Amino acid sequence: MWATLKSLLPGRADYSALPRTWKSDLLAGLTVGIVALPLALAFGVSSGVGAEAGLITAVVAGFIAAVFGGSNVQVSGPTGAMVVVLAPIVASHGAGSVIIVGLMAGVIVLLLGLFRLGRSVSFIPWPVIEGFTLGIAVIIFVQQIPAAVGSPEFVESTNAVVSGISAILAANVDLALWSLGAVLIVALIMVVTPKVIPVVPGSIIGIVVITVFAELTRSPLVRIGELPSSLGMPSFPDFAGVKIGELIVPAIAVAALAAIESLLSARVAASMANTGVFNPDRELVGQGLASVGSALFGGMPATGAIARTAVNVRSGGKTRMASIVHAAVLLGVVYLATGPVSRIPLAALAGVLMVTAVRMVPSRAAWKILRSTKHDAVIFIATAVITVALDLIEAVVVGIVVTVLFSIRALIMRGKVHQVDLPGPA
Repeated sequence: MWATLKSLLPGRADYSALPRTWKSDLLAGLTVGIVALPLALAFGVSSGVGAEAGLITAVVAGFIAAVFGGSNVQVSGPTGAMVVVLAPIVASHGAGSVIIVGLMAGVIVLLLGLFRLGRSVSFIPWPVIEGFTLGIAVIIFVQQIPAAVGSPEFVESTNAVVSGISAILAANVDLALWSLGAVLIVALIMVVTPKVIPVVPGSIIGIVVITVFAELTRSPLVRIGELPSSLGMPSFPDFAGVKIGELIVPAIAVAALAAIESLLSARVAASMANTGVFNPDRELVGQGLASVGSALFGGMPATGAIARTAVNVRSGGKTRMASIVHAAVLLGVVYLATGPVSRIPLAALAGVLMVTAVRMVPSRAAWKILRSTKHDAVIFIATAVITVALDLIEAVVVGIVVTVLFSIRALIMRGKVHQVDLPGPA
């Protein structure tokens, strides 16, 4: 019992390589912190809980998951997939419900880790994962369209997007043109920057350019607005008037997504470089604690972020110190730079997320899947369509069920009946 519990807790071995790697960890942490800033703000706004919640989540959850998680290089915080789940919850139950959902989901993920269910993610088929990723990318892109034309409010369907755009263009063409221009400039900078200045993230350059230009020209672009200049003290949410029963299913969905995305991200990171042993059960414990801690500070549920984790590995991150430095960099923004950050136009963040969504599309993997077998192609397409049309968790469940049915069919097709003549009389 004690040996099992000990394997799920932090230890000195987590930092045994730090005397040799602290320089590369420091540089990687700074790099990831810069990359994470615009994404944390954008995901907070897109989910409907505000840029403040996104920033708090990146700081609190990023630190807790780095210390307690099962990966040495995983970077956690708000993610696009989580935004897709949270936005409808905000629309149905209000922004305050996200804190309670995050608290409940965090406890669920923590229990999954304590019951050692971390290795279950290995049973999710490859076409399901890639279809799931494609569906998320489509949803994130579509959700940014209102902000791209000057209205940052969340919409729940494609028809609402189209009608909303029509209303915005009819009511305020000037704001729509400014916003579309900002999105295009940010997207262009993000595409060109890696080829010209690969050291600096294009998202940061694009946001700085648009913010400075908007301030100098006094444009009508909608800004982020006031942000906290300190982190505040943790506190339990107010459950008065809250219908907990209505939040159980959303909490289960959030917990399932947090577990799946975090474990997949950590597995990918482990395959990218030799970064030490990955403990999936401990990863769930760390992610559960991260979501609980984020909720107590007023943030969102968190997951492992594959894009930021990949940046960490490619930048030379070797130990958990890199992820801790990333959280410290964002904490410095909270205390030192909320004034300038509050003036960032929302259209610039929409541009960042649109480019991020396009980059999420698994084009090479999709091409390989579509050319492999008909079964894999059907599973991939079905998962992507259900993700966009219905629900993320339902898409994963349906994808796994379809995979099982195809596997059973394949076994039946392989079965053959042979007539054997037995010796002796009939």
